[in-house]
Amino acid sequence: MNEFIALMLFTLLALGFGGLLAWAAKRFHIDGNPLIGQIDAILPQTQCAQCGYPGCKPYAEAIANDEADINLCVPGGETVVIMLSELTGKEIKPIEAEAKPKQFAFIKEEECIGCVKCIAACPVDAIIGAAKFTHTVITHECTGCELCIPVCPTDCIVMEEPSVTQRNWQWPKPVGPIGEGARK
Repeated sequence: MNEFIALMLFTLLALGFGGLLAWAAKRFHIDGNPLIGQIDAILPQTQCAQCGYPGCKPYAEAIANDEADINLCVPGGETVVIMLSELTGKEIKPIEAEAKPKQFAFIKEEECIGCVKCIAACPVDAIIGAAKFTHTVITHECTGCELCIPVCPTDCIVMEEPSVTQRNWQWPKPVGPIGEGARK
């Protein structure tokens, strides 16, 4: 009998707290701009700050509030600008920063003192290491944002282009309209 009373008491408490939570969710509901989430989903999520904002979410908020142009995302490139233009109806403009080849950070391990400042600066956790130990970069995770370079006290971080191997080689992109060569 005591077990039945305890079970009923817990059931009533659960229903009471559930009702309280449901009431609070309706009472304190905040409407957000759904466009911000859609813009944020298009952005590459590198959190590199190359657009002038501390991350992709603040940049998405600025675009949705007409405080920023859609052409500031360097890692996203032309593809992101086109997608943002289609979503927001804004005019397509060329990317403001000059296009750079894909690069990644490389740590000269013999000069690294293990200060962990680069680890704290990396927005995508591409640098691994521990305090007072040599650090290294996980190259396929590095976005090339260069945020680790200015914080390094020994200047042991350099940007390098990935070397071409059999695993990462790709066909060159075609130049000109498709089928142009066949017509000649």
